[in-house]
Amino acid sequence: MNNKEIIKFIRHTYKTKDFIPLHSPLFLGNEKKYVMETIDSTFVSSVGAYVDKAESMMMEINQTKKAVAVVNGTSGLQVALQLVGVKRNEEVITQALTFVATANAIHYTGAEPVFLDVDYDTMGLSPKAVQLFLENYAEKRENGTFNKKTGKRIAACMPMHTFGFPVHLDELIKVCDRWDIPIVEDAAESLGSYYKNKPTGSFGKMGVFSFNGNKVVTSGGGGMIVTNDLDLGQQAKHKTTTAKVPHPYEYVHDQIGYNFRMPNLNAALLCAQLEQLHGFIENKRELAKSYTYFFANQGIKFREELNNTKANYWLMCLELEDIKERNAFLKETNDNNVMTRPIWQLMYRLPMYQHCFRDQQKNAEFLEQRIVNIPSSVRL
Repeated sequence: MNNKEIIKFIRHTYKTKDFIPLHSPLFLGNEKKYVMETIDSTFVSSVGAYVDKAESMMMEINQTKKAVAVVNGTSGLQVALQLVGVKRNEEVITQALTFVATANAIHYTGAEPVFLDVDYDTMGLSPKAVQLFLENYAEKRENGTFNKKTGKRIAACMPMHTFGFPVHLDELIKVCDRWDIPIVEDAAESLGSYYKNKPTGSFGKMGVFSFNGNKVVTSGGGGMIVTNDLDLGQQAKHKTTTAKVPHPYEYVHDQIGYNFRMPNLNAALLCAQLEQLHGFIENKRELAKSYTYFFANQGIKFREELNNTKANYWLMCLELEDIKERNAFLKETNDNNVMTRPIWQLMYRLPMYQHCFRDQQKNAEFLEQRIVNIPSSVRL
């Protein structure tokens, strides 16, 4: 593998000799205008027109009946899990090949993650692995599905759409429906991705997106809970706004809530970014085509979307031969100011999750040693 040729091509693609980040935000639209309007209005905190507008835009983009803006994706996942019924000392099925926020959100509810393998093609939670786990360990009772070995209720399943590539949702939904397990989609990385012409995040009981500074669109910090269950959506809004009962002047709170509200200032930035979402994604998909052609000629596997899906190509990635080639690639590119990074370390290697159940993890461990992300920003 000729790393120098790869560095040269990436520099040519981005037309710069300077440092090339992995994924940087781009502000080409109404960002400054909307932010200044918010400052002038003095409504810069958790109340303001742009919060409502951002939620409305996300309902339309994601084809859901309700959207709730929150401070970040992790807090959104925590609340979504609680609202679908996850309680302390229960279990949530998820993947070990993910960003740590997925596992942390489960832990914040007091529940325990169950780490199952991913599919090789999607790099996301494998329906076959979930089915095998449930057939071997689960039993249905009147009050839910329980792990026969631990005695704990299996309260939810949370797949993560890795780098914006949708998991095999139809198969996963069939398995979870058979066992009466609700799905919460960790769609943090997949805004604008589609599975069979339907947006990710709209399949599960609830879905959650991230608008961190490195995402396709950003609000600086922020996230969004989406759902087609209006009751759950209203509960999400109530719970994330300190569970305050509406009143002209009294402070009345009817349950323990969270101060997870997205500030209007961030929402203003988000609205301007969402206006450009389609253009950003088309730009990134053109970049993916360019990468596909180049790396095919180099004999290197560039990860592409599957049939019946449309990926947002949030972070584009290569699959290298082995960990030795991976490490050499990471060193040479970063030494030359072209930012690349390995896929995440598997969750059960982290000290706080070493005790958690995991299956064989054949695909996850294979991918952990080979997948690297390459510069994926929208190009001017």
